[in-house]
Amino acid sequence: MNNFIFNMPTRVLFGAGQLNNLHEEALPGKKALIATSNGQSTKKNGYLERVEKELDLAGVAHVLFDEIRPNPTKENVMDGAKAAKENGCDFVVALGGGSVMDCSKCIALMVTNPGDIWNYSLSSQGGKKNAMFDAIPIVAITTSAGTGSEVDIAAVISNDETKEKTGIFFPSMFPTLSVVDAELMLSVPPKFTAYQGMDAFFHASESVINKNEHPMGEMFALKAIELIAKYLPVAYKDGSNLEARENMALANTLAGYYMLCTSAHTIEHVMGSYHEDLVHGAGLIMTSHAYYDFFAEKQAAEEPMMKMAKAMGVENPTAGKDFIKALDELIAAVGCADLKMSDAGITEEEIQLYPQRVHEVLGGDITADPLPLSDADYLEIYQKSFR
Repeated sequence: MNNFIFNMPTRVLFGAGQLNNLHEEALPGKKALIATSNGQSTKKNGYLERVEKELDLAGVAHVLFDEIRPNPTKENVMDGAKAAKENGCDFVVALGGGSVMDCSKCIALMVTNPGDIWNYSLSSQGGKKNAMFDAIPIVAITTSAGTGSEVDIAAVISNDETKEKTGIFFPSMFPTLSVVDAELMLSVPPKFTAYQGMDAFFHASESVINKNEHPMGEMFALKAIELIAKYLPVAYKDGSNLEARENMALANTLAGYYMLCTSAHTIEHVMGSYHEDLVHGAGLIMTSHAYYDFFAEKQAAEEPMMKMAKAMGVENPTAGKDFIKALDELIAAVGCADLKMSDAGITEEEIQLYPQRVHEVLGGDITADPLPLSDADYLEIYQKSFR
């Protein structure tokens, strides 16, 4: 059995209505920066007002930072850190989906550390520095079921100047407290329900085929796959179905506990670094068939793929191809079978640049695939995905 470390320091309030209990928790500071997106959903749906009320009940002062874009940038991070410092905030409340939670983690890190967030990026043009000081505490209130960011240390940030989309992660970026309340997910439109749910699915499926997978990680991942295969089509078709939303929320959090991503995530991060409006989950869907089928064709991950097929409801899987079929059917069931890279502005000429960028942009562990991938293999995956 492999050696592994299990460390999950985040306290999680899980379940419909749990946001109403936030004021009863021992919050980690006296003044919060509420970080949210530059959109209107948290305000329009009353989520921001509810969070402000909970903080008021807890006797915690707060200020609002509402400038985070869907693919958060280093400028978003630095502007948020500046707002937190100027207002004397001693913790951050992240209210939103994965982009908001990721950006908030980096804001919390940059409240205490010098320089620019890119000084701490491990990408090719990042500073690769270690953070000298711990981030201020983070409370994550997720409004989506997709990234698992409420229970991990990872943050994905974009640099528009260098066209890099990179992971930044330090132990102090674990949220202190997270609220996973499916009532906050009822308003997510069908398209984004699908994109976010499939992102969670791929966190789990990449973990299962990852050559560094271990029993603890596989346990979380296979349960997440089972729940997503069963409940994502339901949540997609009927967003008001609270049972489906709760199970998707659970699957997302379980997948986040052990997120051992492979080059599949890096392949998408390259696309996203060139196209800021490409939704991460959509990009993953676009390349997923070609990526997983690459290994199925070579029978390089037969056992893990059959385990995933079984979790998805295939009664007696006999080959990795059974997983590919189940994956294609799930993608079709959530209205994503016709996604095209060309609709996102990607061109066949641009794809030629992508394999080299896989080595420069951080996403998953490109050494952890079932088989090592060459630049020619990456190009083949991109080309077979292109439509």
